Amino acid sequence: MKFFFATLLLVLICCLEAKAQYSSQKDAVYMATIKAVADYKINDEENLKNVEDLRQNKRFLQELNKMVDKLSNNRTKNSVNTRVYDILLKAGKEIYDELK
Repeated sequence: MKFFFATLLLVLICCLEAKAQYSSQKDAVYMATIKAVADYKINDEENLKNVEDLRQNKRFLQELNKMVDKLSNNRTKNSVNTRVYDILLKAGKEIYDELK
C-alpha cells in the first residue's frame, strides 16, 4: 500500500513538472513570435526610416534606456516587470494565433 502511494505521488510530481515545462515552452513560443514579428515589421520599408531616425535620436535613446532599466531578467520580478511580461505574452499569443 505504501508503495502504491509513493508511486502515485511520483507520477503526480512528474505530471506537474511536465505541465510547467509545457507552459514555459508556450511562453517561449509567444516571446519568440513577438520578437520575430517586431523585427520583421521594424525592417518594413514604411517603418524603417522612422526607426532609423529614432536610433539617431539621443533623447529617445536615453528615455528608452531608463524604461528598460526598470525591467529585470532575474527570477524574482517586480510588479512592473511582471505586468510587462504578461502584456508581451498576451500579445505574442494573439499574434501567434492570428498568423497560425
